[in-house]
Amino acid sequence: MEPVRCWSTTDEAYRRYHDEEWGRPVRDERGIYERLCLEGFQSGLSWLTILRKREAFRAAFAGFEPEDVARFGEADVERLLADAGIVRHRGKIEAAIANARATLALREAGEPLHELFWAHAPAPRPAPVSPADWAAATVQSAALAKRLRAAGFRFVGPTTVYAAMQACGVVNDHLAGCWVRADVERELGD
Repeated sequence: MEPVRCWSTTDEAYRRYHDEEWGRPVRDERGIYERLCLEGFQSGLSWLTILRKREAFRAAFAGFEPEDVARFGEADVERLLADAGIVRHRGKIEAAIANARATLALREAGEPLHELFWAHAPAPRPAPVSPADWAAATVQSAALAKRLRAAGFRFVGPTTVYAAMQACGVVNDHLAGCWVRADVERELGD
């Protein structure tokens, strides 16, 4: 019998993403920066589209190392616009570069991106029972989005930020009956 998951899929990559990654705590700067960029690229598209292009995104964006992406210039933007392996949207590409620069600026100011993200974790709440219980945005994601925009980040509205908070485990939105939820709770407790 198939274990209960938060969403049904026949795609093995999507299943692995749910079981092994979504909602598990990401506590490093590079990891948060990558998820935030990918959520920005996902805006208006299916997450599965982004997931299938993830390795191409990693190759195109120097492994999402903020120091490297922050050095990208107009030639890199043109190179990325020609890369069929990723989502070719000028605004989103330029946002990923701006977000790398903003990530470095936060670090320099003594407020690293990962610490800022986790500082906006909501108080524990009951597990959602169904996907209908998931919020699109929260007070915390709106506050974090506002703080990120003030720091120079782009494509970081409250909904995109909330999706990144879910992806990074800042919010454990695994459903009450999902087999992964207890594992994530244990990881959050470490």
